[in-house]
Amino acid sequence: MSPATPAPESGGAALELLVHGVGGATPESMLDDPRSARVTGDRTAAVYRRTEDLDAEEHPERYAARPIQEAYCWSNLTSGDGARALWLLLLPFMVANLAHWMRPPAQGSQGLVRLYGLLVRLVALTLTVLFTAAACEVALDLTAWQCAAAPSCTDAYSWLGFLSVERDGWWSPPGRRLALAAVVPTALVGLLWYLSNRTWSAYEAQLPPTGHDAPFPGVPEAADPADPVGPVGPVGPAGPVGLRPALGRPGFWYGRRLVARLRAAHTAAGFLTVTTALALATARHDAATPGLRAVLGWVLQGAVVVLGVVVLGVVCRRGRSERQLDLRVERALVAWLPGTSLVLLLLTALHACWPRPGWTSTGTLPGDAVFGALTLAQGGLVVALGVVALLLQRPRSDPRTALRGLGGPAVAMLACALAGVMSGGVAQRVADWLDGPAGPDASGQAGAGIGPPVLLSWQASVIPVLLLLLLVPAVALVVRTVLDARRLRAEVEADYPAAAHERTRTGEIAADRARASLTDSAPLLVGMVSGAALLLGAGAVAGAWVSGTVPGRAFGGAHPAVVSLAATAQALGSWMVGFGFLLFVTWGRRAYRDASARRTIGILWDVGTFWPRAAHPFAPPCYAERAVPDLTWRMSSWTARTGGRLVISGHSQGSVLAAAAVWQLPPDTRSRVALLTYGSPLERLYGRWFPAYFGPDALRALNRTVRCWSNLYRATDPIGGPVRVPAEAGRPVVDEAVLLDPVAYGRTHRHPLPEPVLGHSAYQADPAFDRHRAALLDRLPPALPHQRGNDSRSDQGSSGRSSG
Repeated sequence: MSPATPAPESGGAALELLVHGVGGATPESMLDDPRSARVTGDRTAAVYRRTEDLDAEEHPERYAARPIQEAYCWSNLTSGDGARALWLLLLPFMVANLAHWMRPPAQGSQGLVRLYGLLVRLVALTLTVLFTAAACEVALDLTAWQCAAAPSCTDAYSWLGFLSVERDGWWSPPGRRLALAAVVPTALVGLLWYLSNRTWSAYEAQLPPTGHDAPFPGVPEAADPADPVGPVGPVGPAGPVGLRPALGRPGFWYGRRLVARLRAAHTAAGFLTVTTALALATARHDAATPGLRAVLGWVLQGAVVVLGVVVLGVVCRRGRSERQLDLRVERALVAWLPGTSLVLLLLTALHACWPRPGWTSTGTLPGDAVFGALTLAQGGLVVALGVVALLLQRPRSDPRTALRGLGGPAVAMLACALAGVMSGGVAQRVADWLDGPAGPDASGQAGAGIGPPVLLSWQASVIPVLLLLLLVPAVALVVRTVLDARRLRAEVEADYPAAAHERTRTGEIAADRARASLTDSAPLLVGMVSGAALLLGAGAVAGAWVSGTVPGRAFGGAHPAVVSLAATAQALGSWMVGFGFLLFVTWGRRAYRDASARRTIGILWDVGTFWPRAAHPFAPPCYAERAVPDLTWRMSSWTARTGGRLVISGHSQGSVLAAAAVWQLPPDTRSRVALLTYGSPLERLYGRWFPAYFGPDALRALNRTVRCWSNLYRATDPIGGPVRVPAEAGRPVVDEAVLLDPVAYGRTHRHPLPEPVLGHSAYQADPAFDRHRAALLDRLPPALPHQRGNDSRSDQGSSGRSSG
């Protein structure tokens, strides 16, 4: 930052609060000073200043030419120990949670909005059941039921020898083997509960400003509580006089009660899934031998049904309460529902251990019907979600909205497809591993007969087909990028009229601009993948229904050439899933340790974890539920204490956090705050994919809410772009002129060395940055009188400053 920035005409204390973006940053890099000190916050997220600026409020004469700078660092909210890379294995949960926030904007359609949220929550519930059922398939069916009954399998894997029927040990009976194997999926559900509960205590427990500090005191709620942007009235000195937007509601960033309730329901659903697997296995045998065992089995199954209905009722209850800060937690429900389900699971396991003379494990457990029902239910829910999304569309909706408002259903389909191929691929990979050299041959026959349900084999076989289908749009995008780069050459040369143009230099800049435009093709790609996944999923269900339920013969009855091709696709699919798991973990660990890798995959991750957990409680935690209250508290407390002017300066994802925090501010604070965004995905990403919260109406309302707002962007930036807020009478334009990148085409006296193409980074290095920041401060009202005796450093003294 240049210290020679002209002093704002209005004078007085001024603060620039910097918020970094994807990939994280250090206080030293943000403040451009190796000496920094923590002002307030902890090791997870904190506000820092240069050491020399700690007493800035006591000496305003030193800062007449530049604002005081503070850096809010939140990177530790999304990074940390490499073990957190395991969250990547739960990617379908995060994707399903995204679908909740992607609904089209609605006005007056309360019933449809609630139905949309209900359908997404049901989709999320099926994902939990599917993951638990897949774990049951691997542990109970493939290992304890099929492998333990096959001498060739237990001989090949000696660690399974104690389960072998040939040894006739205590664990050899099928029921006891199944009860022991049930520990694996039960432990998986317990781990998910633990992760969700631990992060719930750390993230969802952050209180936003309350009482007199609450945003929008006395401002009425929108008539439709689901409508994120109500009618906005005339703009007053502190912002609009009208209805508050969704992101400005007191309870938006405080979902503690909902996550606790959903966690209880999903944990119970996981335990009930394991219970069902045990109950169905014993019921098939007990049905042939009526007696006390059969009666107890029916009682246990009836209890599963009753608890299942209760779980559905809990999930179907209305989701989030945003109109007020809901501090309640339904502790009785949170405790008794998972606890009762776990007790029922233990009773069912004891019932399975009951001696059953003559019971042998042959064939497979009844998993085909379960996986088939789950797949059909997911397909039906996604289709219904699409219908509701179409009904929610307004007649004159924004044409830039992703997939014309069908982004939510498409992303929900992606979540189901990810979960399906992961479940099918893992089950098939484990089956091939247990089957050993006696695996399927070219005719599709399996020697040992160890195999997953036929549907999972079909789902594994569609993975290579889906990847081949993706080659078509990938090649098309590459060709389009090359053609765009050629077309943009003339535009690049026109932007640098005084330079001596060179073909190579022009081509590099044009290629960077063409590659940056690829981001706008994401909706088309997601739509194609979702449509293909829906069709291939339907094909897998049809293929499994035609093929029958014999393990190792998933493709039986077809032409030998078709069988050979399908078996090859199945083998490739299972190996691809195994490789994908290793890739997920490897890249995840690298992303939490290496900044460059974190930037590579951080876009999706930071977008996915920005939103509260409103649909799936086992999704990664929402960092914004900590970051937004942090920023809101800091802006409110500093302006109230000093009476000064403040510009919140957000880059990339930091601009989204800044906008969300500004929405949460009370009107008297917003009158002293300006918003500066650069490299911002507010419209290009969030506005298109989350139109109900960042669509044109929401961004227009944000512009009317804040005192002044400037947005900077480059044509070479693949993430940031214009916010496209139309000019309004009496208010300055938000989108500034596009910044040239590079700032100089060739060597000049001012730039004697070649300037790089910066793209999404280093916006502060552009000479225009300081000018726009100074212009924003000029538009803010003069600072209120500040008495030197005030305790202006009270928050600094109590925070335990630490040198950077």
